[in-house]
Amino acid sequence: MAKKKSSKPNSSTSTAPKTLISFTEPKSYIAEQFKTLRTNINFTLPGDDAKKLLVTSTIPGEGKSTITANLGFVFAQEGKRVLIIDADLRKPTLHATFNLPNKIGLSNMFTKQVSFVHAIKETFIYDLYVLPSGPVPLNPSELLSSKTMDQFLKTIEDYFDVIIFDAPPILTVTDAQILSNKCDGTVLVINSGTVNRKELLKAKSALLSSHANILGVVLNNFNSKTNNYYEKLYKS
Repeated sequence: MAKKKSSKPNSSTSTAPKTLISFTEPKSYIAEQFKTLRTNINFTLPGDDAKKLLVTSTIPGEGKSTITANLGFVFAQEGKRVLIIDADLRKPTLHATFNLPNKIGLSNMFTKQVSFVHAIKETFIYDLYVLPSGPVPLNPSELLSSKTMDQFLKTIEDYFDVIIFDAPPILTVTDAQILSNKCDGTVLVINSGTVNRKELLKAKSALLSSHANILGVVLNNFNSKTNNYYEKLYKS
């Protein structure tokens, strides 16, 4: 795999899943919101060094993987070379989003079965790459906190401009806490109208205890009537 290079406009005509709305409906309101999220991240994390981002949620089913995939696309659309890592080793989904096999991935790298060069896959979008999770390992948390993981991150910074982790929900397992400490910024996804005050504050506390740099919260399935409610919760 070649190191960082200048990007070319995406010319793929491959069929993308409906969840990748930034690709399938680039002029839609939702696609614009992903571009706004990208802009906010760029302003918050300035500089030319590789950006390592973590996307997590409070509980399962809040849409974090969809957010991750679309965020990866809009960064690639900007001319960045992007790697999305499916770090949800227990319940991976990103390989399906990009129509990729999941027989080889992150877990295989930890056991030294393959190198990252063979585990990272190209997608139908120019300059957007995905590292699938691979087979479910017996000890995901231990693997993510290993020296092998640290060495891997240090190496791939020379190959990509933006590295995005799709991590498990913060309140389900410790994986997101482990990874947030290794990333430059964390985005917390919550499903508007379903997460209560206790869950949101517990998620925020868990991230802060890991010294995570919380960039902000993404309200999925947004309802304007609940906006003030969540804003007050996050600031409390």
